Order: sequence, then structure tokens, then C-alpha cells
Amino acid sequence: MNAHESAPRVVVGVDGSPSSHAALRWALRHAKLIGGVVDAVGAWEPPSHMGWSAPVVDHSFDREVAERRFADELDRVLGEGRPVEVRRTMVMGEPSDVLLNASRGAELLVVGSHGRSGFTRALLGSVSVRVTQHATCPVVVARAD
Repeated sequence: MNAHESAPRVVVGVDGSPSSHAALRWALRHAKLIGGVVDAVGAWEPPSHMGWSAPVVDHSFDREVAERRFADELDRVLGEGRPVEVRRTMVMGEPSDVLLNASRGAELLVVGSHGRSGFTRALLGSVSVRVTQHATCPVVVARAD
């Protein structure tokens, strides 16, 4: 077992929103303080799952597109010289479920206060509200800078 396998994990949800960028930066600072690693987690859903009022328009959107966008976003926000190890994970699924699963056994879960949610999620409650109610570890909700 290497040092990173036993290091505390800080899981952060990344969805492209300004508040998720703030959450990522917060998670990096915290992980550095505790000698941990950051698990940056993104969730993607096929476009047909994102809304209920319109037919799917972009049939080309798939896992590869989601992963490329996720990697580009992380590279843009993180830049050079990361203070801690950042592991990237992109999972197909509903964002709050993905984050709750990823945060099992973690030291901390960090999410943004407002993400890129659709109208149906606004009716059902935001990801940050759901994870604060159901996470098995402490949760930090970061606001955009």
C-alpha cells in the first residue's frame, strides 16, 4: 500500500459551475492541510435524462464527450503546480447519487452551492441539499468566489 492509498480523501463534485470551481479550490486547500488527496468527481447523464419537456437534440453526446469536457474543465481550474494529488472520476448517473457513493469512507465531501441543475432538479431539491442530508461524512458547501 502506498501513502496515497491511506491518505484522507476529500471528494469534490465538479459540474462546470462557478460554485463547483470554488468547491474544487476549497477541497485542494483542505487536502493540503490534512495531507490528503482530492477525488474530483463529475456526473453525466444522457441528454434524454436531463429534462422532461423536450426531445433529445444532441445524439452525439456520450461518455467520451463528458469525460473530455470534465478533463478540460479540471485542467483549466487547477492549472499548473497542484499542491496535492487530484484523482479524476466521471460517472454516469444522477449527480447526488454519484457524489453520495463516491464519498463513502471519505474524510469530507465538498460541493458547490448552486450548480448546473435543470428545472426538474429545482423542483426536487438541489444536489447540495440532498448530499448534506444523506452523506456519511461531513459536507462543505462552497459558494462561488
